[in-house]
Amino acid sequence: MNLSDLQRKDVVSLEDGRRLGRIFDARVSEVGVIEGFTVMNYRFWKFWKTNNEITITFSQIKKIGSDVILVDV
Repeated sequence: MNLSDLQRKDVVSLEDGRRLGRIFDARVSEVGVIEGFTVMNYRFWKFWKTNNEITITFSQIKKIGSDVILVDV
């Protein structure tokens, strides 16, 4: 699976079922290992605010489905 495939999916919280946004970027270590993803909140896209980033690690990802990524945040 490519990063562009993941960027097309909504990220949804298992805690309350709200949509957190979509994956915007990947966090990569110095040795080339993906450590997690940066999710941009939907409010960012509407109002162009810069403080609505959420960092998701691999341990927080519970399921990657065909349309959504379920996370435990």
